[in-house]
Amino acid sequence: MYWLLRHVLLGPAISKIFRPIDEGVENVPATGPAILASNHLSFADWLFMPLALDRRVTFVAKSDYFTGVGVKGWAQKRFFAGTGQVPIDRTGGRASEGAISAGLKVLERGELFGIYPEGTRSHDGRLYKGRTGVARMALLAKVPVIPTAVIGTDVIAPPGQIVRKIVSPTVRFGTPLDFSRYEGLSEDRFILRSITDEIMYAIMELSGQEYVDLYAPTAKEVAAREAVAAERDEVSPQA
Repeated sequence: MYWLLRHVLLGPAISKIFRPIDEGVENVPATGPAILASNHLSFADWLFMPLALDRRVTFVAKSDYFTGVGVKGWAQKRFFAGTGQVPIDRTGGRASEGAISAGLKVLERGELFGIYPEGTRSHDGRLYKGRTGVARMALLAKVPVIPTAVIGTDVIAPPGQIVRKIVSPTVRFGTPLDFSRYEGLSEDRFILRSITDEIMYAIMELSGQEYVDLYAPTAKEVAAREAVAAERDEVSPQA
């Protein structure tokens, strides 16, 4: 199903319409496991990044996409499974463990695993602090991390919209990062933070985004509170 969508049903049409620009593809190994750690601007990111490669890239997706009922539920399940995504339960405190476990299984098979260290889409186009799961996975699987930047997808499909504008996005793969010097330290939180920050810096260099040392959900909450406060000040009576 993946290859049918990639080469026949979906990939050729997307490539013809959007004409994505691919850079640094040679940095992705032709064989063997690796982690592709990318920024996250739009739901379209997981469409354009795999299109740049001849290898399958597997991501994790919330389990809700795989449990729908009826014809729509069946089609949705087939689509997400067919486009290289595996389900995880993102509720509760073990969501990150589920993602790591799923990623390790993919890497053990010698495949490519795609991950968004920010954990969610950026709400304002800036790059946010990465979660340390990507570092832990790299150490446990003993695989390189390839920093990746997808640029322009937030123009194509901003939050809440499927397609707003047709432009050519850029997918840029950086030099693989080797963390073998930290082997055996997958439970050291200081090492995990150091590795994650190095990955995020590499992504920032590739994407050109402004970096914010906050987790994306926290920054979104702050922005929402500031917007409410600004609106309240705007409508409040003036002394």
